Amino acid sequence: TVLSYAKLLEVFFQAHNPTTMNSQGNDHGTQYRSAVFYLNEGQKKIAEQAKIDAKAHWGEPIVTEITALPEFYAAEDYHQNYFNENPGQGYCSFVIKPKVQKLQDKGVISKDK
Repeated sequence: TVLSYAKLLEVFFQAHNPTTMNSQGNDHGTQYRSAVFYLNEGQKKIAEQAKIDAKAHWGEPIVTEITALPEFYAAEDYHQNYFNENPGQGYCSFVIKPKVQKLQDKGVISKDK
């Protein structure tokens, strides 16, 4: 299924904590910063609005960086569809699965996918 950029950002802002600087859970460093990349001015405006809309779900300021995509690198094949291909892997079981469940319970994503 192809998602709209706006829907992708809605999921993004509810799937992780966008209020922590350079940190996600137990992982710390600039590579764990909350960031949204855009390809054009239209996407930039959508991203900025999504960041504003996300404030309703979080009690602290959103620190997500919104920046132009400098260059795109496709991930290796073994990273593609990783969650579905590796359901027993620890990260999938203990980090991703609870996030997916949370998004399904909130109605952000459907339960049949």
